[in-house]
Amino acid sequence: MRRFYTSPENFKESKVTLDLEETRHLRDVLRLKIAETVRVFDGQGKEFLCEIEEISKKFSKLNIINEISPISPESNLELTLAVALLKGDKLDLVVQKAVELGVTTFVPIVTIRCDVKSLRAERLNRISLEATKQCGRAKLMQIKPHVEFKEFINNCESETFLFSERSGEKFASIKSGKKLTAIIGSEGGWEDSEIELAGKKGIQIITLGGRILRAETAAISITSLLQHSFGDLK
Repeated sequence: MRRFYTSPENFKESKVTLDLEETRHLRDVLRLKIAETVRVFDGQGKEFLCEIEEISKKFSKLNIINEISPISPESNLELTLAVALLKGDKLDLVVQKAVELGVTTFVPIVTIRCDVKSLRAERLNRISLEATKQCGRAKLMQIKPHVEFKEFINNCESETFLFSERSGEKFASIKSGKKLTAIIGSEGGWEDSEIELAGKKGIQIITLGGRILRAETAAISITSLLQHSFGDLK
């Protein structure tokens, strides 16, 4: 699957330009040549079949043949996934799988028990882009700057659910429309004060039958369950 990404401003009438990194991949990794065809998407949901016209050291130019449907269409569920910062490459894994599972927006949050207090946003965006190219989506998952838990829940607008190992209702109690937010805690779990604060803000607490999952497993599993119940993962 020879797919490339470039931002919308690089589309000019019947032409499209790829930047340095995508050109390196086209030229040095895939070893593509003039007149070969590839797919190019704009990160906003549009994808095009293109023919390579020019390959230089810093950019590539392609002719747009026609607009085509992305291999992987967007889910009808607008899902925001808020996950506590995780150690090592665990958050990398969650971001990658969130893209594959059709998450719309990803928000790293800082909770009381999470050991990590900052992250490398550039790395997460790179992982997200590569996952988008590989899974066939044409719309990039938006990754927000990391935010404190209290600030995040104070600004939640859509139907919001906090998933906890205790003190919650059954998953079946979720009655969702087409837009929702799922909050997943840290490896150390939630503090009672965080659960209480979420409840006071009208956020529904959900427990998966008392089953204890690792944080990264919970994030991936819950996303799959939500897409199956309310999205396009049937």
